[in-house]
Amino acid sequence: MIKTTVVGSYPVPNWLPIVSTRESLQDAMLAVIKTQELAGIDVVADGELNRWDVNHAETNGMIDFFVKPMHGVQQRLTSQQLDTWRATAGNQFRAMPPGIVTDDLDGGMLNLRGDYELFRSLTKRPTKFTVTSPYMLAKMLADAHYQDLEQLVMALADVLQKQLIGLDANVIQVDEANVTGHPDDGPLAAAGINHVLQGVSTEKAVHLCFGNYGGQTIQTGEYEKLLDFLNLLECDHLVLEMARRPNKELTLLQHVKQDTGIGVGVIDIKDNEVESPEIVAQRIEQASHILGVERIRYVHPDCGFWMLPRSVADAKMRSLVQGRNLFEGR
Repeated sequence: MIKTTVVGSYPVPNWLPIVSTRESLQDAMLAVIKTQELAGIDVVADGELNRWDVNHAETNGMIDFFVKPMHGVQQRLTSQQLDTWRATAGNQFRAMPPGIVTDDLDGGMLNLRGDYELFRSLTKRPTKFTVTSPYMLAKMLADAHYQDLEQLVMALADVLQKQLIGLDANVIQVDEANVTGHPDDGPLAAAGINHVLQGVSTEKAVHLCFGNYGGQTIQTGEYEKLLDFLNLLECDHLVLEMARRPNKELTLLQHVKQDTGIGVGVIDIKDNEVESPEIVAQRIEQASHILGVERIRYVHPDCGFWMLPRSVADAKMRSLVQGRNLFEGR
């Protein structure tokens, strides 16, 4: 059976910004998980709601949530430091960095185990827990300490690896949405991700997409330039944006090493139109024809749902499951 899953994020329930307590957060997670269960999703996630911050709603906390609690990161920059960061290519879509590195990094107040334990008891279904890749975190930070991208990436990777040791989520997924626009950094990004995953004892996944900033594609690139990166990853399966990609790129995935399973994005999250189950089934059929059905471990959305209306996200999840079932003849 091809399993259905989500990439991670879900639209923030409207009561959570009003009453942001631990109890209301867990209530919101319960609602998100129950919605996934009702849709029939096989491997569920917490909606990444613990990351949500009213000050950084536009990125759903994908960066800030991880780096702000770390020791060695400060939030206040001088005007000169800010100018230097703003002049760095690729940072134009943010007004401010999530912080500046001023000392050797360690976990500080980051507590991913506690974040996972907040939702693990809310479902009996297999669970997924997600973290942002150290390469992506490093690209967004200002750095006045290491002043070397490789050292910063590996320092962040070490912090995340230690945080994930012993975490028993069925799937632990590292999310990378920056290297797609910087394929020459593929070996460095892969080294950081692989170091993080060394702390994982369950199923290891890597999600790759081309950005989702308010429904916009941030990174311009193509899978042809990312094959070497994909083949350097030491993971069990990939979680790939494909619904919004050119159909010809499916053929390129034939060159991904055979022992790496493929997760195929069959739901477009940058469009409010809900795909019919028949469209989803056709996309799975096309991928299975090109890649071989035995290689497809999962089908899922291209990226997280956080930017969509809840009604649209919920309908897309139902179509995902119904389309998978239609493909498998149920």
